[in-house]
Amino acid sequence: MPKMKTHRGAAKRFKKTGSGKLKRSHAYTSHLFANKSTKAKRKHRKASLVSKGDFKRIRFLLTNLK
Repeated sequence: MPKMKTHRGAAKRFKKTGSGKLKRSHAYTSHLFANKSTKAKRKHRKASLVSKGDFKRIRFLLTNLK
């Protein structure tokens, strides 16, 4: 049986926290800022945690992530 490999696309998008949760960045932050409110732009700067349902799917992609 070959080794399980980490999904490299997912590895670039998610980081593991100390307690084992997954951290992600927000979408809609690269361009067209004139159409977005200041509140939305400020809110999207900070990272957030992956939701419970998504966590179950993503953990298989990140098998070897430290």
